[in-house]
Amino acid sequence: MDLRFDSFEGTMKISKAHQLIKIILALQIFTATAFAGHAFAQEKTEEQPKTPEQNKSVPQVKAQAAQVNNFIQRFDDRFLINLALQRNDQKTKQMLFLSNSLPYVSYSVPAGLLAGGIIANDRQMRQNALYIASSTLINVGATLLIKTIFKRRRPFVQNLKIVAVYDAGSTSFPSGHTSTSFAVATALTRAYPKWYVAAPAYLWAGSVGYSRMYLGVHYPSDVFGGAMLGTTTSLLMYPVIK
Repeated sequence: MDLRFDSFEGTMKISKAHQLIKIILALQIFTATAFAGHAFAQEKTEEQPKTPEQNKSVPQVKAQAAQVNNFIQRFDDRFLINLALQRNDQKTKQMLFLSNSLPYVSYSVPAGLLAGGIIANDRQMRQNALYIASSTLINVGATLLIKTIFKRRRPFVQNLKIVAVYDAGSTSFPSGHTSTSFAVATALTRAYPKWYVAAPAYLWAGSVGYSRMYLGVHYPSDVFGGAMLGTTTSLLMYPVIK
C-alpha cells in the first residue's frame, strides 16, 4: 500500500512540475514579447518627467547609441576576421566535431540519467533527468523567441570580409548552440554539484561556443548572449523542478 502511495505521489509531483514548466514558458514568452514591444515601440511624452539624459535631442541620442553599437560591431568583426586567419584543416575538423556534438550530448545526458534512474529505481536520478531536459527545452524556446525579435544577420552576411566554413541558417543572436550547451552544463552541475562534473561540462560548453566563432557563423557577442541565456534558464528552472 505504501509503495502504491509513493508511486502515486511521485506521479503527482512530476505532473505538477510539467504544469509549472508550461506556465513558466508562457510567462517567459509573454514577458519577452511585452519587453520587446516596450523597447521598440515606446514613445516619450511631454508628461513624463525628464532626466538630463532625456533632455538630449534625438540626433544626440541616436549618435550615442550608434557609437556603442559600432564599438561592439567593430570588435565582433575584427575578432572573427583575425580568428579566420588562424584556421587550418586539422583545427577546422576539430571545431566542426565540437559544434556537431551538441545534439548528441544534450539528448544523451538526460536520456542516460532517465534510463539509469529507471533501471536502478532511483527517483532522484529520474528527477535530475527531468530537470536537465526541461531546462534545455525552455532554453530552446527562449532562444528562438529572441532570435525572432532581434533578427541579427549572420557574420558572413553582415560583413563580406568574414568567410564562414559553412553557410548557417536562421539569425545570429543569440547563439543557439552556445545557449543550449550552457543550459545543459549548468543544469548538470546544479544536479550534481561536484568539480569533476562542472569542469568537463563547462569546458565542453565553452568549446562549443568557441567553435561557433571559429567557424565564422556567430559573433562573440552572440556567443556571450547565448551563454548568459542558457545559464540563466537552468538556474531559474532549478527551484521549479527541485
